[in-house]
Amino acid sequence: MARRTDDRLDSPKGLRTSFVPRLVAPNDRFGRFTEGVARAMGTPWFLFFLTVFCAVWLTYNVLAPVGWRFDSAALGFTALTLILSLQASYAAPLILLAQNRQDDRDRVQIEQDRQRAERNLADTEYLAREVVALRLVVKELASKDFIRAELRSLLEDLDRDPKSETLD
Repeated sequence: MARRTDDRLDSPKGLRTSFVPRLVAPNDRFGRFTEGVARAMGTPWFLFFLTVFCAVWLTYNVLAPVGWRFDSAALGFTALTLILSLQASYAAPLILLAQNRQDDRDRVQIEQDRQRAERNLADTEYLAREVVALRLVVKELASKDFIRAELRSLLEDLDRDPKSETLD
């Protein structure tokens, strides 16, 4: 009996194909969408328009003729309740997804800040060592006053030395 080359148990896990295609959004469109929704739901304008929507809904279904009403006050505005529940059931996970993405970004930013702080510390320590080395070198260098004093003493020695006069 011939073995099949596409047997799922014989191929590594990474090479297996599944029957259900994976939906991968390029450039993380869904993540940006969730952040946009979460950002929009956290604004006063969203609350204002949601309040206006509910007020118009309630007003219409209370004041409109009975035949034109689509949501009964006697049943507790069931359709409005379902719409608001649906909105809330989608809002919570979208906000959590956006929060998770923000946490990931914060984690990356904290790591980059830590690495930058380590580099700054290493640079500061290097510069401190260089400053100390320069101070040591400067201490060994002759100062302007020292050179003047040495030149004066040489001039005095030349003035006192009789051989130097005969050489000229």
